Amino acid sequence: MSTSPLPKPTESELEILQVLWQHGPSTVRFVNDQLSQKREVGYTTTLKLLQLMLEKGLVHRDDDSRTHVYRSAVRQEETQGLLLDRFVDTAFGGSAMKLVMQALGNRHTSREELDQIRSLLNEIENKDDQHPNAKD
Repeated sequence: MSTSPLPKPTESELEILQVLWQHGPSTVRFVNDQLSQKREVGYTTTLKLLQLMLEKGLVHRDDDSRTHVYRSAVRQEETQGLLLDRFVDTAFGGSAMKLVMQALGNRHTSREELDQIRSLLNEIENKDDQHPNAKD
C-alpha cells in the first residue's frame, strides 16, 4: 500500500466496498445485484460509481476478460479506522469517552455486550501496563 492518504469513500462507495470486502473480487453485475437487495440501484449507476472509485484509487479493475472484475484497493480495517477517527473528531470533539457514553446511553446494552466491553477494556489496560511510555 502506498503512503498517500486513504481517500474518504462516500456513503454509496462505502456500500460497494462492503460488497467487495465481503465477497471479494466481483463483476459490476454482482455488485449491483447485492446492492439491489437493500434498495433499487440501476446497473449504470453502479458502473459509474465503480469507475469513479477506480479514479479515486478505492478499487482496482481486472480488464483481462470481457466482464471487468473489481476488487477493493483499500483495506477494510484502515478505512473503518479513518472514518471512525474523522467521526469522533467532528461529532465528539475527539473524545472517545463521549462517543462510548453516547452509544451506551442511547440503546439497551446486553449483559454479553457489557462483558465484551469489559474484556476489551482489560486488554487495553494490560497493554498499557506492559508499555507505559507508548503513545497512540
